[in-house]
Amino acid sequence: MSLSFDARQKLDLLVSENAERLPDYLLQQERVVGAMLDSKKLERLGPGSFRYSVTSFKVFQLQVNPVVSIGVVNQDGKLCMHATDSELDGLGLVDDFVLTLEATLQATEKGLEGEAVLGVTVSQPPVLRFIPPKILESTGHSILNGILVGIKARVGKQLVEDFGQWCKE
Repeated sequence: MSLSFDARQKLDLLVSENAERLPDYLLQQERVVGAMLDSKKLERLGPGSFRYSVTSFKVFQLQVNPVVSIGVVNQDGKLCMHATDSELDGLGLVDDFVLTLEATLQATEKGLEGEAVLGVTVSQPPVLRFIPPKILESTGHSILNGILVGIKARVGKQLVEDFGQWCKE
C-alpha cells in the first residue's frame, strides 16, 4: 500500500537594503542554494546540480535519512529548484520512494517571493504495517511541513545575511 503526503509553504520576505540587486544575486545558484539549505549537507554535483542530505528525523522510532538530488535553473527572473532523484535510508525495505520538490524564488520590488511544494510517495514499510495509513500520512505531512518551515526560517535569516555579504563584496 502506498502512502502519499505533501506540504506547501509560501514566502514573502521584505528586503530593505539593495533590493534592486536581488535579481543578480539569484543568478548565483551555488551561493543561493547554499544559503537556503544547510551547506554542510549540500554537495555540488555540477552546474545547476546538487545533492542534499535532508536532516535525519525519526518516524515512530525509526531513524530516516532522505537524500535528494536537486536541479536548479534560472528562468524568467526566478530561481527554480526541483528534485531530480531521491533515495531513502532508514525505513528498511520499501518498494518505492519518490520525493518531489518544486520551489521558486524571485526578486520583487520589496524583496523576495517564493513558494515550495514538497511531497513524498512511499510504500508502507513492513515494520509500520500495524499503524493505520491515515496516521502515517498525517505524520508525514507534519514532517514535510516542518522541513519547509525550517528552510523558510533559514531563507529569512541566512539568505538575507548572505545577500548583504554579497552586496559588500
